[in-house]
Amino acid sequence: MSRIDLADRTAALESAVVAASGRLDRELLDDARAVVTRARERGGLSAEHTVVALAGATGSGKSSVLNAVAGSEIATVGVRRPTTSHAVAAVWGDGAGPLLDWLEVRRRQEMPTPADDDPGDDSGAARPRRGLARLRGRRGPAGISTGLVLLDLPDHDSVVVEHRVRAERLVERADLLVWVVDPQKYADAALHERYLRPLAGRSEVVVVVLNQADRLSDAETDAMLADLRRLVSADGLDGARVLAVSAATGRGIDQLKGLLAEAAARREAATARLAADARAAAQRIADACGSSPASRAGERAADALVDALEAAAGVPTVVDAVAAAHRRDAHLATGWPVTRWVSRLRRDPLRRLGLRRGPDGTATDGSGTATGPERPDLVRSSLPTTRPAVRAASASAVRRYVDEVTEGAPDPWVLVARDRAQDAIDRMPGDLDQAVVGTRLEAARRPRWWAAVGAVQWLLLAAAVVGLLWLGAAAAVEYFRLPPLILPVLTVDLTASGGGVLEVPWPTLLAIGGLLAGLLLALVARVFTAWGARRRASRVRRRLRESVSGVADRLVRVPVGDELAALARCRAAAAIAAG
Repeated sequence: MSRIDLADRTAALESAVVAASGRLDRELLDDARAVVTRARERGGLSAEHTVVALAGATGSGKSSVLNAVAGSEIATVGVRRPTTSHAVAAVWGDGAGPLLDWLEVRRRQEMPTPADDDPGDDSGAARPRRGLARLRGRRGPAGISTGLVLLDLPDHDSVVVEHRVRAERLVERADLLVWVVDPQKYADAALHERYLRPLAGRSEVVVVVLNQADRLSDAETDAMLADLRRLVSADGLDGARVLAVSAATGRGIDQLKGLLAEAAARREAATARLAADARAAAQRIADACGSSPASRAGERAADALVDALEAAAGVPTVVDAVAAAHRRDAHLATGWPVTRWVSRLRRDPLRRLGLRRGPDGTATDGSGTATGPERPDLVRSSLPTTRPAVRAASASAVRRYVDEVTEGAPDPWVLVARDRAQDAIDRMPGDLDQAVVGTRLEAARRPRWWAAVGAVQWLLLAAAVVGLLWLGAAAAVEYFRLPPLILPVLTVDLTASGGGVLEVPWPTLLAIGGLLAGLLLALVARVFTAWGARRRASRVRRRLRESVSGVADRLVRVPVGDELAALARCRAAAAIAAG
């Protein structure tokens, strides 16, 4: 796997922070933002200089170590504590001014360059140059003579808060950290818990120096170094370099100079420190993001959510009303004309729910008043979607969905998803009602066979009426002993089947046949009407489910999905930055 460069790592960390904003702990994200800002600011400053910070507690001998490394009395060493109130910088090489300004270090000491070094001068003035020569070590004339900024920090345990703040700020910004400890306080809990442990995973940019080794025997020094390495390893800095020095006698100083010379020569400490900080911040974010929920959790829960919202929206009631309205409309169009008035006495099921469209396609409210097609959002049905039980059902469905799809997600994301779901719950009754109202429930046009059957029904009724009137007229003529009316007779020869000849007057045939045929046609039409009602109800149910599903998507699934997508983006970006 190829290594990711600092710019890409920083960009990935920033992406993770953006995705986690408003979800994860603010302090965690602020720390990550600070790492991003620090990486970009440091990247715009001198890449030729390596900033090494000497940090430690009061009395650990940081200033003495600085003077020993530099070969000059740069930092003041005294008995009064705290001695160092402001950071002091020893600088080798030009061009470090903007870098020191960014570090907010005002006290600076420019160290001599090799051209100024006079190895033949044994006077006191030559000590800085001899110190520099030692810093170059055995790398020859072209060894490190520039590119090092060595800082003496204020005591991290100073009783003056301002001093501690300055020290902590420089600890964050230094490229390489040299922690100076003494035999008395090398195991101090504050040092390990507050400063070393937060640097876990960054052993390549940490050096721990046990100073005042001249006060110990060789055996005591070895035992104390072993214990110090154990403590440092327990802090998560396994592999960090640990060595013993004595600023008073010079023991171990050359070894420390060699480490600093190597760091200055390689010029990788700044990148290593910033990359390590980015990795650590990204890893904390990745840990806070936890694991991703099951990918199919949303699919399993979506159908259950739509089912519950359908019930809450009164979809079964609407579907039943559509089927009943279809049967009523069909009976009014195809039923026996004599009994159609009975259907008219029954109130239109769709109109009762405020879902019947007017003749021009306008929506009507529960009383049948048209609201106008230009403002469909003003239409309200008479469905009981605002009842407490219905609101509770939809709220339970939404919460259940959120719990299922966010199962396994970290708590911060779950809480944000629940907050967004609560907004959906408040809007759900009205939006569900609008979804039902806005769904086309009626057919675009009535079935053509309704008109044909209706026309036949009126013809049959007319035939029956003609026959009845004819028979009535014949009876009246006979009653008043007027000349009889001519009654045509339909003769049916049944002799072939063993019967006689059947004669049926046409008026009787028209009356009885028209009535019986009309009733029979109405029964047949009712069978087809029931089948058509089921088909129409099925189509309407699909449309209503799509409408309810749209509400579920807009109010619940999309917002919750956004949170899960943000979680996935955060985890992916954090994994890249921490890789």
